[in-house]
This record gives sequence, C-alpha cells and structure tokens, in this order.
Amino acid sequence: MERSIQVLDRAIAVLEACEAGPATLSDLVARTGLPRATAHRMATALEGHGFLCRDDGRWTLGPGLARIGALAGSGPPLAEAARPALELLRDATSESVQLYVRRGDRRLCLLALDSPHSLRTIVPVGAVLPLARGSAGRVLRGDPPGEGGWIESVEERERGVASVSAPVVDRRGPSASVAAAVSVSGPVERTTRAPGRRYGALVADTARAIERAAGLCAAASRQG
Repeated sequence: MERSIQVLDRAIAVLEACEAGPATLSDLVARTGLPRATAHRMATALEGHGFLCRDDGRWTLGPGLARIGALAGSGPPLAEAARPALELLRDATSESVQLYVRRGDRRLCLLALDSPHSLRTIVPVGAVLPLARGSAGRVLRGDPPGEGGWIESVEERERGVASVSAPVVDRRGPSASVAAAVSVSGPVERTTRAPGRRYGALVADTARAIERAAGLCAAASRQG
C-alpha cells in the first residue's frame, strides 16, 4: 500500500512539474527532485495513458487530463455547463467555437464544436496551444478585453485564421479571476480582418451565459 501511494505521489509531482511549462527530462528532475531514471519512468507511463505528451524531447500536459478535468469540480463540470451556450454560439455564427482553460504557460481546449462549413478551423478537445498567440491565449494571460468585453486576433497563431475571444470569469471569491476563454474562430475570408466587429458581442454574451450555467456568478448576482 505504501509503495502504491509513493508511486502516486511521484506521478502527481511529475504532472505538477509539467503544469509549470514544457519540461525536458532534466527539467523534471530539477522540479521534482526525483532521480533521473524515476522521473523518466513516471513521465513515460503518464505519456502512455495520455496524461502527458512529448514533443521534441519536452513533456507537456496531455489530453487525458482534459477528460478528467471535465468531470471535476463542485458545481456542474465546466465543459458540460458550457455546451448549450457554445452550441448556440456555433449556430449563430456558423463558425467553429472553443472553450479553453489555462494550464501553466499553455492553454488547453476543453470543448470544441466545429463549423458546418467544409472550410473551417478544427481544434481537437485536449489540444494544448501556446498562450503567446491567439485571442484566447491573450484572454487567459489576463490581457484586458476592450470596451465590448472581447479580444480579437488575425493570423496570430495560424495563417488565414482569425478569432475573437471573451473571458469566462469566476466571480465567487473575494476577487474575480478568469476561469476560461470562449472563442469563435474561422477563415479570414468569412470572419473578415475585424472579427470582433462581427462576433464580439455574441462571444461576450456567451461568456456571461457560461458563467451563469457553471455557477460562477457571485451569490448576490445570482439572486438578483
């Protein structure tokens, strides 16, 4: 029993090390204090279960965590609570929509619904993307949205693609914090190079709807 607990503790230590950002084996050893062979064995096992991904010798959090994360939480799971609002947003815009959460210095796609168009953006659930590029990354970094409550980007992460995102804010504590980012993305030919003008209000309204559905509003706001 003690050995099983020790293995679990080590696995969690490796996951937490990768939450801080992409990690080489040397990074895992430094961040966890585990012997090199143990850190490699833990990371390889977690990769095999989909909890870590390896690219060019660096481990990052994997899609398996998105599936588990969607089931966690004291209120309705965020992806489950957000789905009806995202379906309405997808139908209203006819573009692909996504829900992202922050994981260290990356963002994780928690939910994605594709556009009905044959030419569309596709982001698979569990995809781990950079915070440095794209409107959703900027939302999760804490960049302040404009007056309309949204941030837009054009060809930042991928050529020919534009997006507009809004923060889903958790207002239950003493200070509000960004819990997720809701996004619309599509080819520039349809979104235009000013996607916020076309979709910004819808995306911001969707973010508020997700906050209500997920129980992220302050008690006074829910009662009012």
